[in-house]
Amino acid sequence: MAVDYTVIVVYLAGMLAMGWWGMRRARSKSEFLVAGRRLGPSLYSGTMAAIVLGGASTIGGVGLGYQYGLSGAWMVFTIGLGLLVLSVFFSARIARLKVYTVSEMLDLRYGGGRAGIISGVVMWAYTLMLAVTSTIAYATIFDVLFDMPRTVAIVLGGSIVVAYSTLGGMWSITLTDMVQFVVKTVGVLLLLLPIAVVKAGGFSEMKAQLPTEYFDPLGIGGETIFTYVLIYTFGMLIGQDIWQRVFTARSDRTAKWGGTVAGTYCLAYALAGAVIGTAARVLYPKLGSADDAFATIVKDELPVGVRGLVLAAALAAVMSTSSGALIACATVANNDIWSRLRGRAAEGERDEVQGNRAFILLMGLAVIATAIAIDNVVEALTVAYNLLVGGLLVPILGGLVWKRGTVHGALASVVIGGLAVIVLMATYGILANEPVYYGLLASLAAYLAVSLVTPATDAAVLTAWRERLAGRSPELASEPVPAPR
Repeated sequence: MAVDYTVIVVYLAGMLAMGWWGMRRARSKSEFLVAGRRLGPSLYSGTMAAIVLGGASTIGGVGLGYQYGLSGAWMVFTIGLGLLVLSVFFSARIARLKVYTVSEMLDLRYGGGRAGIISGVVMWAYTLMLAVTSTIAYATIFDVLFDMPRTVAIVLGGSIVVAYSTLGGMWSITLTDMVQFVVKTVGVLLLLLPIAVVKAGGFSEMKAQLPTEYFDPLGIGGETIFTYVLIYTFGMLIGQDIWQRVFTARSDRTAKWGGTVAGTYCLAYALAGAVIGTAARVLYPKLGSADDAFATIVKDELPVGVRGLVLAAALAAVMSTSSGALIACATVANNDIWSRLRGRAAEGERDEVQGNRAFILLMGLAVIATAIAIDNVVEALTVAYNLLVGGLLVPILGGLVWKRGTVHGALASVVIGGLAVIVLMATYGILANEPVYYGLLASLAAYLAVSLVTPATDAAVLTAWRERLAGRSPELASEPVPAPR
């Protein structure tokens, strides 16, 4: 294992070095939070794929393959589908808004700032829990690597992510995500996938050893697939962690086509995870937990060196999601909640960088402490996505596609949808499907009804909104207005 340990240590040291290098580039708020809105197609595609394919998509995706066969790909597949829909239909408009958070978009669309702070609180809760679930996953990986206690593993992994994220913000995260993207591609797609299939005797032997339902594309169940679409596909459309990556795109074209490439990559990654899990079922038919499939096949079937690289790939998957969720959580906490509470006192660009850096550190410590206290990853992630989709999907997408939507309708949608989800989770259970189904319907009904009975959005607000969508309004007073195309 000495070679494997060396691979992991070199990888972790490289992450910290990237953080230090990124710190030298993050000299303004725009550079720190959205990489100066300057990412080209390659960087954009890699970092977008890295943020959406985390530990749940890697370790969890293999576990679903172990449990359900090829249909276990559906969870990650719906993530890729959501990224494709976002990229093709919405990303260009989102990028042209030149904002930093989803709540700022709601302020621009509806006016008045009243929808922004409430949505900011919901989005903060979502990004916090997303960062927590990713941080908890360190315990599994470091246990495999070093056989260390859960708390120590969480503190070690979390501290590395907090360190490089705090140092360089989005520039550091972008650079580390590109490394993580390459490591995941080599480790999972090019090494673990073919080795697992060969070790299981090939596809013919896998089919001979397993029941036919393991090769049924819909074997996981239609209701489960529908729930995945509601939670993950729609969640991709509105999450701050995803939008903040869209804000980094150099141009509309980069956001659209770079995101399309990343979404397509996610579909391939989904199938790879399911196949690896199916192969693990042939090799280890009696594992205690499906989520042990990834670690078991890596430990027992891969040669020295390759094993270290694949474990680094799993670590990369967790770190990419964790760092993306962390900077999103800190951005929302500082820009949507704290700045509103203190009345948006004027600051210089450098002071804003230091302020956002402090919030990343603060939120990072909160994430590590929460991860130590919480043990159930699935429940925490379900709470996060239920609140996001039930509370924010309708007012965000409604604002993008329906001009009659009003600030009162948006507020009612967030409050009623969010409360409905919370009450229904308490009634039916956190893992039940009903909370997101009925919460989303309640949010939609409130948005439509209240918008139709309240005065339409002020014409001046809508005019400013259309100017933003067209890309004719600058982010800052000193920023030039783009020439019409």
